[in-house]
Parts: sequence; C-alpha cells; structure tokens
Amino acid sequence: MSNVQSDPLLQVETTCGTLLYELQIIWNEVGETDTDRDKMLLELEQECLEVYRRKVDQANRNRAQLRQAIADSEAELAVICSSMGERPVHIRQADQNAGSLKEELGRILPQLEEMRKRKLDRRKQFHEVVEDIRKISSEIYGSADHNILVDEADLSLRRLEELHRQLHELEKEKSDRLKQVQQHLDTLNALCLVLGMDFKHTASEVHTSFGDSGGSRDISNQTIQLLAAAIHKLREVKIHRMQRLQDLATTMLELWNLMDTPVEEQQEFQNVTCNIAASEHEITEPNTLSLDFIKYVEAEVSRLEELKSSKMKELVLKKRSELEEICRKMHMIPEADAAVEYAVEAIESGNLDPASILEQIELQIANIKEEAFSRKEILEKVEKWLNACEEESWLEEYNRDDNRYNAGRGTHLILKRAEKARSLVNKMPGMVEALASKTMAWEKERGAEFLYDGIRLLSMLEEYTILRQEKEEERRRQRDQKKLQGQLIAEQEALYGSKPSPSKPPSVKKTPRVSTGGASNRRLSLGGTMLQTPRPDLPHSSKATPHPRAGNKVDRTHQNDHLKPQQDDGFDALSADDIIETEQ
Repeated sequence: MSNVQSDPLLQVETTCGTLLYELQIIWNEVGETDTDRDKMLLELEQECLEVYRRKVDQANRNRAQLRQAIADSEAELAVICSSMGERPVHIRQADQNAGSLKEELGRILPQLEEMRKRKLDRRKQFHEVVEDIRKISSEIYGSADHNILVDEADLSLRRLEELHRQLHELEKEKSDRLKQVQQHLDTLNALCLVLGMDFKHTASEVHTSFGDSGGSRDISNQTIQLLAAAIHKLREVKIHRMQRLQDLATTMLELWNLMDTPVEEQQEFQNVTCNIAASEHEITEPNTLSLDFIKYVEAEVSRLEELKSSKMKELVLKKRSELEEICRKMHMIPEADAAVEYAVEAIESGNLDPASILEQIELQIANIKEEAFSRKEILEKVEKWLNACEEESWLEEYNRDDNRYNAGRGTHLILKRAEKARSLVNKMPGMVEALASKTMAWEKERGAEFLYDGIRLLSMLEEYTILRQEKEEERRRQRDQKKLQGQLIAEQEALYGSKPSPSKPPSVKKTPRVSTGGASNRRLSLGGTMLQTPRPDLPHSSKATPHPRAGNKVDRTHQNDHLKPQQDDGFDALSADDIIETEQ
C-alpha cells in the first residue's frame, strides 16, 4: 500500500482500474453488448493516447526551447566574450548527463548577466574616451575632423588602450599647443610693452578668447597662425623703430662730440645711446620704442641740429685743430685748402656753406688717419733711428772728453751707457738700410713720396749716409796723419837722440760740425753732430720745401765712391768698425 502511495503511476493505474471496473458494472446494468463495449474501450484508448501524445509533444517543445535558450545564451556569451577580447566561458561539463537542461541553463544565465553588465561598463568607458577625443579634436582641428564611432563588435581592452593612447597624444598636443599659445602671448606682450601698445587690445584682435585671462583659449591651427603673424608684424615694426632710434642715437652722439655736450645733458638720453649697437632681442625695456619716445628723441636731435648750425664756426675751428694735431703726431703736412684756411671768413661772410667745409675737413681727417695707419711701422723705425743718432752724438762727445775715465760719482752708469751706445751705433748701418727698404716699398705701393715733416725721408737717410762717409774719410785722414807724425818723431829720435815736441798740424784740429741747413732747420751728423728735427710751420701748399742738399746728392755720392761700394737701393752699407775713435 505504501508503494502505491509513493508511485504516481501506480496510483493512476489503480484509479484507471477502478474506473474500468465501475464502467463494466454500469455496462452490465445497462446491458451493453460486447461490440459496443469494445468500441467504447477503443475510443477510450484513443482518447488516452491523444492526451499522452499532446503531453509528449509539449514536453518535446519545452526541451527544445530549453536547448535553444541554452544555445542562444552560449552564443550571446561567446559574442560578448569575443567583442570584449576575452576567452569564451565553457559551462558544459565533460559528462553531458551530469545535470538537466534547466540546471545547465541556470548555470549559464548568471554568467550571461555578468558579461552583459561588464559589456555595458566597457561600452560606457569607450563612450567616455571617445567623447574626450572628440572634444579635444574639435578644439585642435575643428568639429569636422576626428569623428570616431564606437564599434560594438570590438570592445576589447586592446582597443580601449589604443583609444587611451590616442587621447593621451591629443592631450599632450593640446598641452603643447597651450604652451605654444602662452609663449606667443608672452612674446606679444613683451613686444607691446617695448612698442608702447595695448596688449589686451592687440591680443583680442587675433582672437576674442585671448582678451579674457580667465576663460579657455582657442588653440586651433588658424588661431596659432594668426598669433604668429601678429608677432611677426610687431617684430618688423620693432626692427623698423629700432633702426630709426639707432640712427637718431648715432646722430645724437655725433652732435654731442662735435659740440662737447656736458655729461649731465647726455645722461638724460643714456637709455637711447646705450642701445646704439643692440640687436632686436636685446631691447626689452618698456616704452623704449614707443612713438611718443621716438618723437621725443627726434625733437632733441632737431634741437641739437639747430644748435649745431649756430656753432658751426666753432666746429670748423675745432675740426681744423684736430686735423693739425693728427698731422703733427704723424709728422705730416696737411693738404692746403683755401676753403679750409679761410673757413672762418667764409662762414662770417656767408660765401660758403659751413656744413660743406666741415665735411671737407672730416674727409681730410679720414684720409689722414688711413695714411697714418700705413705710416705707423715706418715712423716707429724712424723714432728708433733718431734715438740712435742722439746716442751716437752723445758717444762722440763722450769720446772727446779726456776725463771720461776718472773715477767719480755715477761713472759706472756713464760707462754702461757708453757701452750700450757703442752697440747701438754698430747696428745703425743695418737700421738705415732696413728703414730705406721699408720706405721705398711704401712709396712704390702708394705711388707717393714718404715725407717726414715735409722732407722726404729717403733724402734724410741719403744725407745721413753721405755725412757718415765724410766723417769716416776724415777719421782715416787723421789716422794717416798720426801715423806719419809718429814716423817723423821716430826718425828724429834716431838722429838726435831726443824727443822734440811735435807741432800739431792744422789738419788735426777739431773740425767744425757740418750742418745741412734747409728750410726745416734740420741737422744730420755722424758722431758729434746732433740730429735735430724741429717741426716746421705748416705751409700753405701741399708740396714740401725742397732740401738744399738735394741738388748735390749725386755729386757727393760719386766723390765718395772710392771709399765704399754702394748697395742696390742707393744707400751705402756703412761699417761701424771705425765709428768709435779709440784712445791711443
């Protein structure tokens, strides 16, 4: 009995048997025939079979629906995993009978819901990144560029990382553009400060966002190009004004130097003159190149120009004195110019333009300075030669002093000077030869004579050489006279046995100094003759006064040809062996 209650099929069979038994009792009472009974039983079996068939079909449909739901869930799960770039989730176990279809579907649905939720989160991340990319791209390139769509089939982390990298690059580019815009604005501000212009107004003309310091700034390519163009334009204006101000500063310095303007007056425009050689990027002080300041400097230059016109007479005299001073230092004779010589009278009478006279003097000064530079090396050698001539004169005076070897205070210093003088005198022939060679090379290069205080330097050197030869000849003659006198004394001693007092021949007497005279009052000497070079008065003609000895230079040279052969350049190679007259 307990088995019947526990098994539903047995209960159904018991119920069906009871019903059939009750049906037979009814049929017996009714008196149904066996044929009718069989027919009714057949109908009953068919009806039961139809009910069973419907139930089986319904069960099959339910099973198919479960399997389809499982397959759809697995397919959707696979698609989600594929789109998210993850491995598919395997729900089924190796043993297919381990669980029913409902259990299998129950295991799949939570996984599917979890993946759907993750997909929604991933899609949200994609949309956020894409939205940021669109926003930054629109700021940089405009709204029409970089229109990125989210691909539902590719929501993988790799694709998300690519979008993040793209976003990072755009953010970096945006940061670089912001820095570039800020640098341009700083440069624009610096230019506006120097030029005395309103920065906000200038920046707003480029783009309205630059006028508001608190708002966001436009960083598009077009705006950056406009900003760079504005900077380039202001830089050109700055360079133009800088050149204009430097020209004014140059003119101002020239006028100050011409008129000896006091330092106190110059101090007011010190910020102008200090930038006279400055480059464009070195001028950074505010309002240095503003229009008002340039007009102020122009007004000062105009005032100095008017003052210059009133002081032109003094300027001409000052420049003339400067020219004469340069010529005096360089031992040159300035070219005579009637307009310059009578500049004061011309200015007072109004016959000549003072500016043209001043320009002529400045041109002469420039030419004199250029020539002085080429004469510098030769003049240094001339000074050494003149100093050597002075030492030579002192040495000859020293040699004629009979008491030169007497002991006394400072004698050792004099002896040391005499020794140095002898060494220097021995070098004088080579010194003269080198100086003559340099001078001839200079004259050949420039096609003009080298004048020293109006006298040709080669004439001075040649005259010095001739005097030196004459002095050497005189010394040879004196030595021969002494030898002859010594022989006569020896013969007298041999004949008479006594030493008569010799009479001093007239030729032994001290010869007077030979002077070359001349317009320059110059005296060249050898030994005791001094070489004097006083500065002559400036002549009114550009030609130097001819030297009085120039006419007989050739005759003197031929007269002394038997003494020493001449060099190729026309100057004797003098020997210093007989310059110092030794004590007997």
